[in-house]
Amino acid sequence: MGVISNGTTLLDAGALSVASGSMTLIKTLTASSSGTLSFVDGANGVVLDNTYESYVFKFINIHLASNTPFSFQGNAAGASGYNEYITSTSFFSRHNEDDSSTGLSYSAANDQAQGTAFQRLATDQGTGNDENMCGTLHLFSPSSTTFVKHFISRCQAAQASDYSMDRFVAGYFNTTTAIDDIQFKAESGNIDSGIIKLYGIK
Repeated sequence: MGVISNGTTLLDAGALSVASGSMTLIKTLTASSSGTLSFVDGANGVVLDNTYESYVFKFINIHLASNTPFSFQGNAAGASGYNEYITSTSFFSRHNEDDSSTGLSYSAANDQAQGTAFQRLATDQGTGNDENMCGTLHLFSPSSTTFVKHFISRCQAAQASDYSMDRFVAGYFNTTTAIDDIQFKAESGNIDSGIIKLYGIK
């Protein structure tokens, strides 16, 4: 922080003004044995356009019906099928409840190189009554018609073999067409319960 000669900071003196983006809740979807949860621009109050510079999805207590990856895909404006080209990378750390095993791992099996599959955000999530997943997905400038659409995700899951699994995923939709729909699903089976909140950031 800058200092004026007498030790007063520039912020104290009112010479520095920092504008910080505020998060605006747009939509909340609640799963109940749901095959998919979809955020479609213009439907039921969902906004995925140039109203906000970036969007954040919050995953709260996502519980899957089967031990399978939790994933997402998008639609370019005017498209359907949730099969846009994605290039991505990911890694994860793990720690067992009994402290017997830890690790930091990378596996190309969860990456895509111009793939059109749903992108895995969390894997090996347990299905026990006390096992769930929480995390975030940050999508940048989805309405841009100049650049590809970058995303960053971090998800923490209680894994089926009693591990804490912390997965980091990043990549981009390789299209200059706006992305205006996002869908989440389990790779097999349903999303048994949980909440996904969509926020916009100015």
